[in-house]
Amino acid sequence: MRRLIPPLVALLLIAAACAPPRTGALGPAPAVPSATAVPSATTAAPTGAPAPGPPATRDPGPPAGPGTPTLRVSGGPDGTLDVQLWFVRAGRLAPTRHALPATVATSRLALAELAAGPSPAERVDGLTTLVPAGAEVTRIAGGVATLVPPPGFDAGGAVVVRMRRAQVVWTLTQFPTVRRVAFAPAGAATGRDDYADLLSPIVVTAPVTGDRVASPVTVTGTADVFEATVSARVLDAAGREVGTGFTTASCGSGCRGAYRMAVRYRRAAAGAGVVEVFQVSARDGSRVDVVRVPVTLTSTG
Repeated sequence: MRRLIPPLVALLLIAAACAPPRTGALGPAPAVPSATAVPSATTAAPTGAPAPGPPATRDPGPPAGPGTPTLRVSGGPDGTLDVQLWFVRAGRLAPTRHALPATVATSRLALAELAAGPSPAERVDGLTTLVPAGAEVTRIAGGVATLVPPPGFDAGGAVVVRMRRAQVVWTLTQFPTVRRVAFAPAGAATGRDDYADLLSPIVVTAPVTGDRVASPVTVTGTADVFEATVSARVLDAAGREVGTGFTTASCGSGCRGAYRMAVRYRRAAAGAGVVEVFQVSARDGSRVDVVRVPVTLTSTG
């Protein structure tokens, strides 16, 4: 029997070598959105280099110092990145998008831009901000960004403070490394769902005020509307309807879903226009919950 052991061991070793591996292929890494849609982030880590400041019209505050947590992003070929900012319109959260200088200190840049407020065109469109200058993210760990608010951040009453916090939370959680925000010194971490009631029935994330668009216009956002049906139309500078479309959100009538549609229009010459997104009233067929986005329309030839 002892003489049989070595041959058996040899056979077992050969069989093990021929057996398929037990670990399977993991596949490609998850894709990260490009900087033209949502800034891509790979890690949250401290940096010791000063952060490049935003344009001269903005006051970014002091440069990031050692230990400042950052969201590392990939900038576009022109050295900028698009950051989605959540401002306030008529007592509701409303998104826009600003092209900002690419920097590793993206959280600082986003907060500085929130405090700087909307552009002149966006202010005409009704956007405003409640976030004061000086808010700073001191730590990002486990998907939670800890924010130290400046003096006066909690002033103005409960309604104002909640909207102010919602602006910060919805802006910072666009980055993959942040899912929730904790307000120091002892605030509980909150996420987007905690402020979902501050959204309008229809939210338009693209286009945004001032965009130059071409036919077909890609219209995106979220909605909680009757039978999930979202409609859109394109108007020229004189208010004439030059294109229409509709789609259904991924959820509706009591739940919020995402929508995306392409709206074709006809226009002989380039010029100012409006993309109008709305739902049709089940009661009388009128347009309700209307969101108007001023844009520049390109010619369709």
